[in-house]
Amino acid sequence: MQRVLRPFGRMPPRWTAFRQVKFLEMKFSKYLSFFILITAILFAQAAVFSQTKSGAEFTKFKISKEDDAFLEDLSKRSFMFFWENADPKTGLMLDRAKTDGSGMPKGHPSYNIASSAATGFALTSYCIAADRKWITTEEAKTRTRNTLDYYANRSFHKNGWFYHWLDRETGERRWNSEISSIDTALLLGGILSVRQCFANDKEIVDLATQIYNRIDFQWMLDGDKYLLSHGWKPETGFLKHRWHDYSESSSLYLLAIGSPTKPISPQSWYKWERQRVDYAGYKYISAKAPIFVHQYSQGWFDFRNKRERNKGFSTDYHQNSVIATRAHKACNLSLKDKFPGYSENVWGITAMDSSKGYVVWDCPPAAPEIDGTVAPYTAAASMMFTPDIALSALKEMKAKYGDKIYGRYGFADAFNPNTGWVDSEVLGIDVGIQLIGIENFRSGNVWKWFMANAEAKNALKLAKIK
Repeated sequence: MQRVLRPFGRMPPRWTAFRQVKFLEMKFSKYLSFFILITAILFAQAAVFSQTKSGAEFTKFKISKEDDAFLEDLSKRSFMFFWENADPKTGLMLDRAKTDGSGMPKGHPSYNIASSAATGFALTSYCIAADRKWITTEEAKTRTRNTLDYYANRSFHKNGWFYHWLDRETGERRWNSEISSIDTALLLGGILSVRQCFANDKEIVDLATQIYNRIDFQWMLDGDKYLLSHGWKPETGFLKHRWHDYSESSSLYLLAIGSPTKPISPQSWYKWERQRVDYAGYKYISAKAPIFVHQYSQGWFDFRNKRERNKGFSTDYHQNSVIATRAHKACNLSLKDKFPGYSENVWGITAMDSSKGYVVWDCPPAAPEIDGTVAPYTAAASMMFTPDIALSALKEMKAKYGDKIYGRYGFADAFNPNTGWVDSEVLGIDVGIQLIGIENFRSGNVWKWFMANAEAKNALKLAKIK
């Protein structure tokens, strides 16, 4: 049984309530109507609040105008990272940039390094920005067309799959990177989003369709019947690792299952491992991995009010991520004796920068290397699951540390409230899931645009998720 937090405790059984009504009817008949009215109101309010706290119906969570203005500001700053750091001709998006808006200097290892995954988030950001009128629709379409034209007609690809890291201006392979299955999938999240949010633009629709339909998902199986490879290198062939357990790859599998040209078996969805976690009373499916695996997997695919309908499988993945997020916060709080900077509203341990460099830390279980660092984007991305705990965290981190960690592109990627260290950079994929998590909470539009694709709906149908 998955734990659901209920602020007022378990509601009394209906038959008990009816017995109470009957008793009052016999003893105090003249007050019966008033009692029924009050009881109905209390039951309704408790039910709504319970849904809010569980995250099952996060749209019930109401925020003030001031809070919405804060989310608007954070979202617009996040968007500006993409608008200012994507090459206007290729559309390729920088992997990271300085928090003050300056680029990496020549000679820096990340100078002009673009990421296919970050480009997927950039494309999605253009939909959000046009819808919220931060830029004109034509400005968004022009940047979108250039990006899609690059990937459709100029970028190197292997059977439709793209390199992980590239030169932002030339598109040449960088860092000896792999043809990446997951980075191509995250790119597709943006490509299929713009296909629908700019559906009245034939060129955008045709280019997006060309890119998706060209991908040979069966090739990425590398001889396996069900499990996809992490990628391929021209020097050595396929990487040895496969997407074999719960992770951000759930979106990759659904894109592969829903492919109109080279799909893989729908049974692939049920062939990866589902590790059951039981932490502090929270029970959910995950893997020994950071909390981001619950976020990237659901930025575009909408699992709300759906569950697996296959023999032996019945997970509601949206609710699963709600529970995982609450467990993650509890894990953070379990460390506050060692790291007093962690608190009720200062939490977020994931894949992030740190004073030691880029780290990938899970919690739970708490990675032994954890040093008190916090990534604010963890809470921001969680707005689409647990706004009740995420918004208060974002507000407090900005209120307490904003003069040091909140800048041109919103929050720095990470900071350490225990030591005073503050990251001087932001990462494209982290800013991207932050923007999507907030937008899905505020409007649900990213889910709406992406799920308008027939292939996305068909993938869920084939995988028996409904």
